[in-house]
Parts: sequence; C-alpha cells; structure tokens
Amino acid sequence: MSDLILFWHRRDLRICDNIGLAAARQQSPKIVGLFCLDRHLLNLDDVAPARVTYMMGCLQKLQQSYAESGSQLLIIQDEPSEAIPRLATAINAKAVFWNLDVEPYAKKRDLAVSNALAQTGIQVKNFWDQLLHAPEEIRTGTGNPYTVYTPFWKKWNSLPKTQPVETLPIISLEEMTGLSAAEAEIARQAGAMEILPSARDLGFIWENPLLIEPGENAAQEKLEYFCDLAIYEYQDQRNFPIINGTSQLSPALKFGAIGIRTVWQATQILMDNCRNEEGRTNIRTWQQELAWREFYQHAMYNFPELADGPYRQAFKDFPWENDEKLFQAWCRGKTGYPIVDAAMRQLNQTGWMHNRCRMIVASFLTKDLIINWQWGEKYFMQKLIDGDLSANNGGWQWSASSGMDPKPLRIFNPVSQAQKFDPEGEYIRHWVPELRRVDTKLLLTGNILPLERKFLPYPDRVVDHNEQQRKFKELYKQQKIVD
Repeated sequence: MSDLILFWHRRDLRICDNIGLAAARQQSPKIVGLFCLDRHLLNLDDVAPARVTYMMGCLQKLQQSYAESGSQLLIIQDEPSEAIPRLATAINAKAVFWNLDVEPYAKKRDLAVSNALAQTGIQVKNFWDQLLHAPEEIRTGTGNPYTVYTPFWKKWNSLPKTQPVETLPIISLEEMTGLSAAEAEIARQAGAMEILPSARDLGFIWENPLLIEPGENAAQEKLEYFCDLAIYEYQDQRNFPIINGTSQLSPALKFGAIGIRTVWQATQILMDNCRNEEGRTNIRTWQQELAWREFYQHAMYNFPELADGPYRQAFKDFPWENDEKLFQAWCRGKTGYPIVDAAMRQLNQTGWMHNRCRMIVASFLTKDLIINWQWGEKYFMQKLIDGDLSANNGGWQWSASSGMDPKPLRIFNPVSQAQKFDPEGEYIRHWVPELRRVDTKLLLTGNILPLERKFLPYPDRVVDHNEQQRKFKELYKQQKIVD
C-alpha cells in the first residue's frame, strides 16, 4: 500500500510547530498538503475581504514552503466530504491527517469527512493544535466545563504547557517527497487546482494594506518585535488606541500562521529572563489575554449553542429596538460620538479595530442604540481581518451582558472612555479628520459648539447617552426577573 499521507490544513497555515503535520512526518516521508476552499466558509455576504486576502496570502506562502520541501500543497474547491475522499482515493493516500477545530460547523464537517473516508478504508487521524489545552483537559472539580474566566485561568495556568513541535524544516527535509508527475496529473483530474486563486478571483476585493503580512515568517517577526519592545509596557499601553501597544497577532492566530506553543514559549522565555516585577506583570497580563482566547474557544466547543444566541436566559427574548437607521449610522461611523465614529472608520478602512474600541462600540450599539448584539457580531465578521467566531462571539456577548462571566451590568460611557483612553484626541483626529481643528475638550465630549458644528460635515448625536442608559437599565431590570 502507498505510504502517502494527505495532510488537510485548515486553521494551521504553517509548517513549523504544527502538531498534526509533525505526527504525519514521523509516520512517512511522503506528505502532501491539502487546503479546501469550502463554500460554506466563503459566503460573500458574511466574510471580510481583508480576512480572505490575508488567508490566501498565507496559503501562497505555505505552497512555497511545500515546494521548497520537495512536495505540494493541493487546493480544492468543493464540498469537503465529497472532494477529500475523492482526492485521497485518487492519489492512493493511506491516511488523511488534520488538526481539530472548536466551531460547530467544523465539528459537523469533520465528522462527515471522517465517515466518508472510513467507507473508502482510508485511515483518519486528528490532533489538537490551535489550543494549549484541549477542551477535555480543563474541567471543574465536578467534571464540568468552566463558564467563568477567573477559575478557568487558574486551572489553565496551573497545567504544564507543551513545547513547540519540530516539523518539516527541521526533520530530514531532504527526505520528504511529494507527488510524482503522474500522481500530480491524477490529483488534477480529481479536482486539485494547478494554480492558487487570489482573493479577487473568489470575489473578495481588498485594496488597502493588511494589518500584518501573510505567512509564518511575518507572524514570527511580529511576535519577536512585540516581545522585544511593547510587551514590557503592555498593561498600561494596551488600552490606548493611538499607541501601537498590542501584538497585532490575532490574524496569525486565527489562521494558524504561528503556533500557539511558539507564542507561549516566547512569553515564558521572557518571564524566565525578566528581573523586575513590573516586567513580569506586563508579560503575565498578555498571557492572560491568550487564556481569554482559549476560554472563548473552550466555551464554543462545550456550548455550541453560543454561535446562535445568548448564553443568559434574560437575553433570549430581550426587546431590542433594532432601528435600521441607527444601525447604519453606527456602521458608517456617523453617530455623532467621536470615539465611536473613529473606531468604526478604522474598522471599515483597515479591517481591524483596537480592542478597547471594540468594547466601546459594542457597548454603544447594545446599550445606547439598543440594537441586538448579533447585528454587530455579524458586521464585525464582515469586516475584521482577525474575525474569529469564538473570540468575536465571546467579546460581543461580554459587552452585551448576555454571555458568560457577567459582572454587574456594564455600560461604557463613550465620553469618559475617550477622555481616559484618547486624552489628547489623537486617535479621534486621525480617523475623523473633519474634527481635527476642534478644541480637545469639546472633541472628547462631542459637545461641539453649535456655531462651529454648523460649518463641520459631522452629524449631531443620534441618541442621548444618559437617556438611553436609563432606558436600557429599565429593560434589563424587567428581563432579569426571568434569568
């Protein structure tokens, strides 16, 4: 029988520190990569052009890595449960390996592919790669999944972390082989594309620069830059959107252009070499953000119903007002609240938004405009380069007070948030240029003088924050009775 193993890439678009790929390489020198352009995940109405552009760039880099290794990354565009068994059978693969995912659709898809491959007699092997700890590893004393972050963090942090795994560039690279010319022709006949399409070919047009260059080398450089500089001031600077104080690795983590073990190891090396408590505190704060990422992924795995609605009973029938006109003002950055408008314009123009601003605009949509958080969740997924179901859903439910780990009702005041986190108005002036000449105090409050506003192409406030706050609290109070 053939010794060829087909490795199905999904959220692991890299060669290094790839658990499933390393396991395949240990079993056979003949590894061929595969990526499926799944139509279910490339719906033009629900997917951000920036995200697809980044993904296709990562695939291009991955193809180059396979070619340099003497093998191929095959691309197919079809129903995975039909195309993968057909291709695996055609090229006489003895097994198909892949790394697991937490999302409901991915779990359903993978089961269908596994069942189809089982009917052909082709072996299937799966691995956890995108998490430092698989969902089954983190449980309460009673064996249940955690629904509150703090105890999750304590348990998660107490467990030893796996080191990065060695893969193709390290283990006998010259021994790796791919398809012969005849086998490659058979693969093409079975549906494999000869040329990787571009995002534009798929209907996704993105003309602006990307937040991060595609590929694992760019992700590694981004990590090293952050660890050399920004991480030591992370706790203080991460909340100021005008400062480049975050890692900006979220797109790379979304698509697995960098391994999570590689990222964690980098933080541990810094921690071991750090000689002051302030530095260790900053490093630990970023480690806790990595744990938040896993908390939301574990939540999605253990409670797949989160993808379709709120976690808390009080929000299952919440009387959202859902005013379409107000929603469009929010989407376009035309609410009359400068910090909100700056953040939305940053999202629309760059495909990314600073995390502090994500919380501000999410609170404003749900608590000021009283619009269902799922409207905002969908809009973010239509725009974000790092759009991820688990993180996006978790963040929106946190902001709406509908999700796990709820504290007393959170309502962000857009004026006080601007005053605290953009005190000089630099962020606002950058993204809302029509307000550049407005006095800083007036700029932050949004209370622009009537005479001055008359000559500015900037809208009046669409709602009054104090009035909407009182209205939302009353609605929340009535609904909480049934929670």
